[in-house]
Amino acid sequence: MKIVLPGGTGQIGSLLARSFQTDGHEVVVLSRDPKVEPWPTIAWDAETLGDWTNEIDGADVVINLAGRNVNCRYTPGNQRLIMDSRVNSARVVGEAINRSVHPPKVWLQMSTATIYSHRFDAANNEHTGIIGGNELDAPAKWGFSIQVAQNWEKAQTDANTPDTRKVQLRTAVVMNPDPGSPFDFLTSLVRYRLGGKSGDGRQYISWIHDRDFVRAVNWLIDDESLTGPVILAAPDPRPNAEFMRDLRAAYGVKLGLPAAKFMLTLGAWFMSSETELILKSRRVVPTRLLESGFTFAFPDWPDAARDLCKRWRDAN
Repeated sequence: MKIVLPGGTGQIGSLLARSFQTDGHEVVVLSRDPKVEPWPTIAWDAETLGDWTNEIDGADVVINLAGRNVNCRYTPGNQRLIMDSRVNSARVVGEAINRSVHPPKVWLQMSTATIYSHRFDAANNEHTGIIGGNELDAPAKWGFSIQVAQNWEKAQTDANTPDTRKVQLRTAVVMNPDPGSPFDFLTSLVRYRLGGKSGDGRQYISWIHDRDFVRAVNWLIDDESLTGPVILAAPDPRPNAEFMRDLRAAYGVKLGLPAAKFMLTLGAWFMSSETELILKSRRVVPTRLLESGFTFAFPDWPDAARDLCKRWRDAN
């Protein structure tokens, strides 16, 4: 297959590109800052049509990952960049597919499990999940992430691509041991004995092992019955306190100093980030994936953490 990855230069894009190339597929990445990679990287601006559309025409699969990193302060300027980078890239990918003589069979559009509400009582899924933005116990500024996710998905839904199946990937935190990944960051906290609970530790963390993420993406490419939103997360979301306890156990560290809410607020300010990334309770389960027959190699966090820690150590 020929697989095109708009915005495929980040952690997730590199993870998918490596896997697809290993499996013998033709991989093309679209990037605003092309660099030398083991696969062709073509320039695009993620806003306007150009020569890059030739890569879309005749491709089998498009997986749009483009979007500015959300790990920043939600200033008006950053909010505009975050929103525009997602909506515009999805819109122009849709335009390229619409103009294709031979459009791709499937378009997977990156989205986020953050679209669901901040909650502790029950897990969100695709059938009964509550879209966030109106929670009484969540800061108003957390609503921005919900708006981004909704507009991101709407840009794909509204695209006129009648011959291309469309899927929105409502993705939890992808755990992989690569440098700079979320797992790499969490492991650094554990190594320095800072991997205790964050805040009261009740907020849920939804996650997916990198190898299950790649397997799930391949499953969605192959299963022509699946359209619309699909949650990519392991069926084992854990409260932050339990999640970090299991990570410390997997790494072999007993002590993990907790971080009070005021400490997280101060730390986020110094790191030009937002506490939403740490304190929002993201409790989701992958109902549609499981219903379709997908099985997880790493459905439970303790087993996944042990595998990831071993691979992290082997690489470092």
